Amino acid sequence: MHASTPTALVAAAPTLFRQGLLALFREQWPHLLLTLTADASQVAELVSRRPFGLIVLEGSLPGPGLPGLLAQLHRARPTQRLLVLDDPRTPAPRRDVLAWPGTRLLVPSQVPPQTLAAALAPWLDAAPEAAPVRAGRAYSIEGSFSPRELEVLRLVVNDYCNEEIAGQLCLSVRTVESHRRTLLHKAGTRTLVGLAARAVREGWVA
Repeated sequence: MHASTPTALVAAAPTLFRQGLLALFREQWPHLLLTLTADASQVAELVSRRPFGLIVLEGSLPGPGLPGLLAQLHRARPTQRLLVLDDPRTPAPRRDVLAWPGTRLLVPSQVPPQTLAAALAPWLDAAPEAAPVRAGRAYSIEGSFSPRELEVLRLVVNDYCNEEIAGQLCLSVRTVESHRRTLLHKAGTRTLVGLAARAVREGWVA
């Protein structure tokens, strides 16, 4: 591996949101070498074996408690650059994440992709490559979504199943299925993974 090749460890559950996040990374930093894990207990061991230019850690990932894991990482690599995706359902601020300013960022797990890319650019050796211009396509598609479709889309990206979406929005499962088919058609995607990836990349959900 060339010394200048940027590397990142992504520790997050294998959800549709993670798929969208990875799609964003691959589009903005095509040369970024990604290592994936869904097990928080593996993070410290992976970091002790090799350095990473960046760690993206889902704060709600099952496994060791976040404060203990952060302490392990700090002992292993005191200057490790770390982005923690904070679960918005967590009521208390994670002061332990902010204890080492300049090496750690705490952002909501649903941060808009443009904001996330701008925050990470200084850490990945170069600014993100410009995304292909879509000549207003993203805006026209977003504008064509109804408010209800955007609510369904947000829950799809958060990996809710049809029954959970129906319960959240007080809809029938059949209505949710209809909304999902409409979303796939409007987004020009064939699968929910593709839909979630494009929704995160285009900033349709926040």
